[in-house]
Amino acid sequence: MNIIDQLSWRYATKKFNDKLLIENEKLQVLLEAFNLTATSYGLQPIKLLVVQDKELQTSLVEHSMNQQQIALASHVLVICIETDIDKEFIINYFERVKQIRNTPDKILSPFRNFLIDNFTSKSQDNIEEWAIKQAYLAMGNLLTVCATLGIDSCPMEGFVPEKYDEVLGLYKKGLKSVLLLPIGYRAEDDMFADFKKVRKEVLDSVIIHKQ
Repeated sequence: MNIIDQLSWRYATKKFNDKLLIENEKLQVLLEAFNLTATSYGLQPIKLLVVQDKELQTSLVEHSMNQQQIALASHVLVICIETDIDKEFIINYFERVKQIRNTPDKILSPFRNFLIDNFTSKSQDNIEEWAIKQAYLAMGNLLTVCATLGIDSCPMEGFVPEKYDEVLGLYKKGLKSVLLLPIGYRAEDDMFADFKKVRKEVLDSVIIHKQ
């Protein structure tokens, strides 16, 4: 599979075939890919909510700038940030490191203490702003993996997060929605599928510095 061909094939799908569902095997790959996304300090302050419920999806359209992709998609992936990123959250991360890597506590302590001090000094707004950046990393990763799997997708910022949080009960889970990624398979009559990509030339967007 040529990754450039697949990235050229993908586009922000405007109309999904609502009769076609993502195969479970492919969905599991996406979930694993989300979990493997690189995040700052490795803290993973993000979670993914997977919605596969046509009635619920349809009810969310009004909170999504009336974008019908939400209702027609096979699944809607809601990328969320955790709201309780505190000392306990950081300690739990280092406990996972010890368990998985068997790293001695004397090696982990300096970095653990640094992160605890660093995050304790930040405001809640600053912490959430940092976490949101990690959500965008996950979105980029999922878009690429979708393309390699032949899955259509449409990255979305155009929705009302507070309404999603309310309808999906995210407040109770200590989460806030940040980004949406409806996924599925394009409808045959989605005219946007045949549009040529509008991009700069590579050398207009990339600077190569050589000695």
